[in-house]
Amino acid sequence: MGRVSEPPAIVADRSVRLAWAADTDAIGAVQARAWTASYAPLLPAALLADVDAPTFAAAWLEAVTRPPSAQHRVLVALEAGRVVGFAATAPSEDPDAQPGDGEVVAFHVDPAALGEGHGSRLLAAVADTLRADGFTRARMWLVVGDDAMRGFLEPAGWAPDTAHRTLDLTGDGTATLRQVRLHTSLSPEPEVQS
Repeated sequence: MGRVSEPPAIVADRSVRLAWAADTDAIGAVQARAWTASYAPLLPAALLADVDAPTFAAAWLEAVTRPPSAQHRVLVALEAGRVVGFAATAPSEDPDAQPGDGEVVAFHVDPAALGEGHGSRLLAAVADTLRADGFTRARMWLVVGDDAMRGFLEPAGWAPDTAHRTLDLTGDGTATLRQVRLHTSLSPEPEVQS
């Protein structure tokens, strides 16, 4: 009688996990491409020319290997083992933050990988991570004019909460960026009794 072979193991080729130090060069490259694509109409050309993947990567290496607390995390979205997006979570440091407020301090998907579900998987993992870290509400600062990101977040339950700020990117007021804050509840949905 012939030997029956086992079916090949199914391996997810699209996933989200905590970032490793080895991911930080790819995270820096994704951030540089995402910033260039998303913020080109919003930032002065001189600032965009200074967008540098190795500089971003060095900052992400520090964030991954020496986070300020156990609630500071970096997640990566993967396709076939390649980083195609990332997000960073932390306790909110806004002056009006409550102990249950977590923040998404970075969220980017490689422009070449948009529309493939990576953002949705990453956003779900962010919510799960913040919830697991004990947060009950998530906040995210969004650049005014980033309509694509807002159009992605609002159908997922994020809404503006009236907070806004202006960032001085050069320190002399010549290049500023306005942001609005969005938030969402992280409380689990009540189970429907049948």
